[in-house]
Amino acid sequence: MGRIFETRKATMFARWNKMAKVFTRITKDIVIAVKAGGPDPTSNSALRRAIQNARAANMPKNNVESAIKRASGQDQADYQIVLYEGYAPHGVGVLVETATDNIVRTVANVRFPFTKLGGSMATSGGVSRMFKRMGAIRLDPEGLDLETLELELIDHGLQEMGETTGEKGEKQLLLRCEFGDFGKLQAAIEAKGLSPLSAESEYIPLEGTLKELPEEQAHEVLKLVDMLEQDEDVQHVFHNLA
Repeated sequence: MGRIFETRKATMFARWNKMAKVFTRITKDIVIAVKAGGPDPTSNSALRRAIQNARAANMPKNNVESAIKRASGQDQADYQIVLYEGYAPHGVGVLVETATDNIVRTVANVRFPFTKLGGSMATSGGVSRMFKRMGAIRLDPEGLDLETLELELIDHGLQEMGETTGEKGEKQLLLRCEFGDFGKLQAAIEAKGLSPLSAESEYIPLEGTLKELPEEQAHEVLKLVDMLEQDEDVQHVFHNLA
């Protein structure tokens, strides 16, 4: 167990401090989870993950309950998960995960930052082949026996475990698994009475695909990432900038 690798974060930008954007993203996760697996979190692991993320973001409980109720009704719009691929300046690969009820609007909104900031959209598979989709669960490491935890979770799909930091520099423990083992690992962590800080799928750059850039060029890439993340249809942006 060591310090786990993560691609560079755009800490120079105030990306996720806009609470309304965070709540919108989580609300869509809740709706998608309910539509796919029902409104009962005890039998819907995706919904449990969304609720955990809502708690971590200090989303009011009544907002969560309202989103579940709306998603269970007939009038709630269906969101479609669409993954867009592109290149930021200097050849950095970018994946843009969206949740949309209007693909025409979303593709135009995603294309605009690439065009404006010197990037380009790519055909399906051109960029995603450089990434691997994995489940990622973050825990507060305080009071945990990390070696014992690692050994106990290996049988439940754990592939990587290491130290990382949150947006505010706080220590976190990051656990990764194959995406197909996400629910199994989540259940094993919950059985230990642990409450994740977050639990989401992530696209991780494959070994040998990372790009290192000088700070000025990296800033141009992260400016594009930031602009993409401000769009309401965008759930996550992943890249292979080291």
